[in-house]
Amino acid sequence: MSGAPEGSVTIVTQTRVLKGQDHAFADWQEETRRLIAGFPGFIEQSVAPPAPPAQVDWVILQRFASTEDAVGWLKSPERLARISGVQHMLAGRDDVHLVRDGAAGVLPSPVSVVIATRLKSGQEAAYRAWEQRMTMLQSRAPGFEGYRLEAPIPGVQEDFLAILRFDTQEHLEAWLGSPQRRAMLEEARAFIEEFHARTVRTGFEQWFSAPRGKAPPPWKQSMLVLLALYPVVFLFGHLVQIPLLMGEAGLPFAVALFIGNAVSVLLLTRLVPWVSRRFDWWLQSPAPRTDALGAGVILAFYAVLIAVFVRV
Repeated sequence: MSGAPEGSVTIVTQTRVLKGQDHAFADWQEETRRLIAGFPGFIEQSVAPPAPPAQVDWVILQRFASTEDAVGWLKSPERLARISGVQHMLAGRDDVHLVRDGAAGVLPSPVSVVIATRLKSGQEAAYRAWEQRMTMLQSRAPGFEGYRLEAPIPGVQEDFLAILRFDTQEHLEAWLGSPQRRAMLEEARAFIEEFHARTVRTGFEQWFSAPRGKAPPPWKQSMLVLLALYPVVFLFGHLVQIPLLMGEAGLPFAVALFIGNAVSVLLLTRLVPWVSRRFDWWLQSPAPRTDALGAGVILAFYAVLIAVFVRV
């Protein structure tokens, strides 16, 4: 969510669907997407289907321009009516949380765990002191990539929400099952009323909408990523990296290249979702004819970009 508008928030919903109900739930979610699009402050929605065995939940991200707009949707009669009509498809309760956008702790990462913690009355000071020690421990774990803590929002969200990011599922599982973490959780029993964690897989698919619950095929994702990546890399190299970073600043090639790569990744988090929305007709189509047409259009874009850049 890098580069999100100031003040924007995301509703993160994790829900488990009963066996055999995935298709019906995807249809229900698509209808919900059309409904939410008309609400004040709505920006965008993405849906990530389960990716067993690591992620067994559906993960729905709904971005709004402000907390007030997000709460307006959460408490709306329209949403409550939608929720009542889907309960027969679900196993257990939903986890629904508000997360402020633009923080490093929610940057795309191969695997994350979302931890909700509800405290006993009057125990916030004890929890925060414990959380600081837990943060120190987990930051030393192999593969650790980031962490953030969201405090409760009165009247909206009763839990503390922690998001941990790791580079691989194996590293995440090693930390979750480590003796150090188990000892810390045992200590926390004195002030924690309820605690549970849910894993979220991420990757290229975070940049692509999947309104019917199915991420686009990897080859389609890769073609669109290349379509956005090529002009970014070329233009940054031609306009910034060579004349400014390596020329005027005198930076070594390796350093200038690293800066270029970092800028490219940041820009892609905005560009790829924008491009993918314009190719929804192709990304979500199972028809071979449409597959061929979309691939041909993208190949034509490749050719145009190369022809233009050759002349620069």
